[in-house]
Amino acid sequence: MPTRTQPSTTEMQVTSIRLERSLIEKLKERAGSSGYQSLMRDVLWDYVNADSNSGQITKENIRTVMAAEARQQEQCALTGQLIEPYEEMWLAMTDNNQLVPLSINSLED
Repeated sequence: MPTRTQPSTTEMQVTSIRLERSLIEKLKERAGSSGYQSLMRDVLWDYVNADSNSGQITKENIRTVMAAEARQQEQCALTGQLIEPYEEMWLAMTDNNQLVPLSINSLED
């Protein structure tokens, strides 16, 4: 997970959240020397940014594609076309590392 430049603590608002002790320990393990609160902020920013980008996928956002087969009904992230179970499709990686389903003809010009 990329490290973001953190604003000074005077620019941050103090908040309180109740978390299980075991979750805090896991976060501390993963965070290492950067600290679990910074890791939590990164995770929350990633969530907010991914959520704000959902529904705005364009051909320019696609980094790579791979052949796949739908196992359940999917919806093409570019066209909205339904992809039926066992139909061939593309699985695309976006520039924000999100995997999205694409219909086979969605990348044609």
